[in-house]
Amino acid sequence: MTRIPDVTVTVIVYNDAERLPRAVASLRRQTHENIEIVISDDHSTDNTPAVARQLAAEDDRITYLRLPENSGGCSAPRNRALDIARAPYLMFLDSDDELPERAVELLLAAHREREVDFTMGAVERIRVDTGRTSTWMPHLVAERRTVEGIEAEPSLFFEHLSTSKMYRREFLDRNALRFPEGIHYEDQLFSAQAYCLAKSFTVIPDPVYRWYIAPYEAAESASISNQRHKLSNVRDRIHVQRLIDDFLVTSGHAAVREAKDYKFLKHDFRMYAGDLPFRDEEWLTGFADIVNPYLAELSPGAYARLPRAERVVLQLVRDNRLPEAQLAARGLGHGVAPRETSMDAEGRVYWGGRLPETERSRAELDLTDQGLDSRPFPSAQFRHEITRVERGPGATVDLTIRTYDPGLRLPVGPQVATLLLAPGHRRMKTPFRLDPVRPGVFEGRAHLDLTLAPLPLNGFEGTRHPVLQLTSGPLRNTSLLLAPLAFPTLRARIDYRGGALPHEVTVEPEGRASGRLQLRWTPVGVTSKVIRPLARRAGAKAGARVRRAAGLVASVVR
Repeated sequence: MTRIPDVTVTVIVYNDAERLPRAVASLRRQTHENIEIVISDDHSTDNTPAVARQLAAEDDRITYLRLPENSGGCSAPRNRALDIARAPYLMFLDSDDELPERAVELLLAAHREREVDFTMGAVERIRVDTGRTSTWMPHLVAERRTVEGIEAEPSLFFEHLSTSKMYRREFLDRNALRFPEGIHYEDQLFSAQAYCLAKSFTVIPDPVYRWYIAPYEAAESASISNQRHKLSNVRDRIHVQRLIDDFLVTSGHAAVREAKDYKFLKHDFRMYAGDLPFRDEEWLTGFADIVNPYLAELSPGAYARLPRAERVVLQLVRDNRLPEAQLAARGLGHGVAPRETSMDAEGRVYWGGRLPETERSRAELDLTDQGLDSRPFPSAQFRHEITRVERGPGATVDLTIRTYDPGLRLPVGPQVATLLLAPGHRRMKTPFRLDPVRPGVFEGRAHLDLTLAPLPLNGFEGTRHPVLQLTSGPLRNTSLLLAPLAFPTLRARIDYRGGALPHEVTVEPEGRASGRLQLRWTPVGVTSKVIRPLARRAGAKAGARVRRAAGLVASVVR
């Protein structure tokens, strides 16, 4: 007699023969073993079918399902697997991710403790380029609890992943809930519907999904979320938002619309906002044409919950002041001031060099409460921009830097500024002078000698971004330093002394985020072949031995 599995886990795959075995291996390692594994292949054209069939031959819990034609999305392979799934509980896994070993056990235990429609847990995010691990939306999964309907916690709309949950099959069937086919961002619609239809669901703080993030993946293979450079991606996201809005109304959940709108502004739009500085005029115009009609429909209360800096970017886009939106977007999350402000007859301060023309714009671009002229000096807002990058002799770089002080916090006259850079445990300080250009604007030149960077004896491999520090008596203000978005990459080989042997240093634009000046150190020669491997093998506890070895090698090759 065939045993009925407790849980069916569907692994969707398309042209991912290399990573599919890792995903399936994570299921075969589950501490709860009575599971069914369905590999649902969206008609791959690489070696995926052969790999999947081999995996199925190795474990009788695995079934291989191949769609007759490619659907172009995640929904169809998931739905086809649902049609054949035998278990009363269901989970979903993407072929480039994994489940932690206890994921099935923990989510199933939560179901058995109390009858709920689905259970959900924490998601580990792992950057494939750096190995850095973080938790997705940690504040939403920090506490174990059962939620009696989405109205009790509408902030959970932010956790829109379908893969972090285990669903009761009866709940999905009773509500005819399936993944919408033929659209992208299907998880957002599916999860919104699941939240609204569920009478109750349990949240556990344990990690139940391991999500690998590849931010620099090639455009042709990047995930949908990493294809924000396509205007079609923007259209898809707005289309799904409208579908969610319609569902909220028809299902009787219009009361959570403001929370859902806030999620869109804070999460979905915010991702595009961070990209605005790197887009050309044609893209910006197309973006505004797509998003502005939808932005006009969103709840005023959702806008009011945002930080002022994000409201400024949104309003500049809505006003089609797109070059200014690019400038404002570079400071998001870092307390960067505008280049200039304007003041009305009542003394209210606004973003930009001209007064807003409408009541809505005045409300959103009003910076009066930001205290540009009054906040404590350590948290005062300035804007530091590198306007020119020039290569000097050897491994030196000359930077022309302009500082904007719209709150007029700096006294009239020359200012002493310092560039701070720390590729090791000690900081490198490069002082220079900022001279006044006009009220609220200063400019100076900094000579950055990278041979003076105090690297660790075992060398350094990594990326750093210098910051700029100003002083006012005993007080210090350390702020972001923006760079030109494009300039020729500079490289130099540095033969460091004192144990930190040769490195190649690259000076380049960051190319993402705020667009800072980026410096990359890469060990070469003896540092790369001997000292760095020695340090990795020895570990942190063997620091003294590493230092002695580094000094010995340095004395030999000097």
